Amino acid sequence: MTPDALAELHSAAFSKDRAWSADEFRTLIDSPYCRLSTAPKGFALWRAVAGEAELLTIATHPDHQRQGIATKLMYQWMRSAQDHAGTAFLEVAADNAGAIALYGDFGFETIARRPDYYARTNTPVDALVMQAPLPFTDLKKSSGS
Repeated sequence: MTPDALAELHSAAFSKDRAWSADEFRTLIDSPYCRLSTAPKGFALWRAVAGEAELLTIATHPDHQRQGIATKLMYQWMRSAQDHAGTAFLEVAADNAGAIALYGDFGFETIARRPDYYARTNTPVDALVMQAPLPFTDLKKSSGS
């Protein structure tokens, strides 16, 4: 997936938030610490540094959500991350119930809250910082198949 395609998909998936630019994606995917997992209509971008893996963003095109794409991307990320790290982290908007539930299925638990982290047009939204141990044993609901 090209940086332009990543930016376009990210913009569609995060219409309430500031979308990342193609240049931002280009810089990240050029980093030796970042990894990109892709699927038709979705992607996950993460990095591994100093024994920790951080999910930077995961996106599924809105027309294709609730079809298991994010679950498969999470599964790919977690499987790959466990080869590079002992702990996984991510941040999620506190009002994103679907994502919070998905992350919970992978063993993530909230460890902190960042007030007003996500700038929104009307009201800023807190970020939840979530953590999961690696390697992960398996999903609570499925194995990503």
